[in-house]
Amino acid sequence: MDSSEWPVRPVVVCSRCLGFEGCRYNGQMLRDDTVEALRPHVDYITPCPEADIGLGIPRHPVRIVVKDGAQRLFQPATGEDHTEEMRRFVSGFSEGLGSVDGFILKSRSPSCGLTDVKQFRADGLSLVTGRGSGIFGSHVLSVHGGCAVEDEGRLHNGKIRDHFFRKLFTLADFRRVAAAGDAGELVDFQARNKLLLMAYSQAEMRRMGRIVAEQKAAGLKAALKEYEAHLRKAMEKGATYRSNINVMQHAFGYVSRELSSEERSFFLDSMEMYREGRTPLVTCLGLLRSWIVRFDVDYLAGQTYFHPYPEDLHEKYDQNRSRDYWK
Repeated sequence: MDSSEWPVRPVVVCSRCLGFEGCRYNGQMLRDDTVEALRPHVDYITPCPEADIGLGIPRHPVRIVVKDGAQRLFQPATGEDHTEEMRRFVSGFSEGLGSVDGFILKSRSPSCGLTDVKQFRADGLSLVTGRGSGIFGSHVLSVHGGCAVEDEGRLHNGKIRDHFFRKLFTLADFRRVAAAGDAGELVDFQARNKLLLMAYSQAEMRRMGRIVAEQKAAGLKAALKEYEAHLRKAMEKGATYRSNINVMQHAFGYVSRELSSEERSFFLDSMEMYREGRTPLVTCLGLLRSWIVRFDVDYLAGQTYFHPYPEDLHEKYDQNRSRDYWK
């Protein structure tokens, strides 16, 4: 599907320093490949919490300090505590945000960081063991954690980036469906995303199917709310290679009879190589997509599993399956 034909533009909150303005503590701006790649496809909202509470550009660095078990935003050079200003900003920003599908926040930032922010003792000088979230990042995880949420550092990993894109564009499409208020749109969404949802969670896919089937009795508004909760739960973590293999085997059943024995063997060998981590997922998907076109398989052609986001966002695939990036 061409990007100009994509049904909806996701709304993404992105740290302003990631390519929009030189607003870091030292006045610098950082350009990020993922943020740039998404520009033609999304609508950005670009806060800089530290600048937006009036700390200035450039400014003395701030730090997260832990005092009496609570986080404080402390500026060692001035001895000032900016916690309350930041909390007021975070609360007001969130209340006025409206519908949003994803967040790309600056890693390690004492305001925007999600998981890797240094924590200091009350003196602002000595480190506390471990890392945590910034004040804005912590609020995002707490209130908007069901959205597609990542920092720019993790998005350099192909596996994480692919999951982020899949979740971002799927949630944005569901937002369009919910806004339409049409029961038929929900039925169509479930049908188009069946294989995608199967790859993420078969259990949640079945629950969502029942919600769609029973929406007339429950009422559309209630059904949409319940469906969205399960959709976000299903896509909380990236699909495993085992579930991808299961989906590809399911799809392969639609074309296998039309193929020669050599083609069938080649595909099965390719899946085994994917299972062993010797070839990327896109290799197997490319074979299936070519057969979908060749044999004009309408059902599979309409499945978002094979085109979950605009084609120009596809980049190198990361084959490292040894880590659970969503733990």
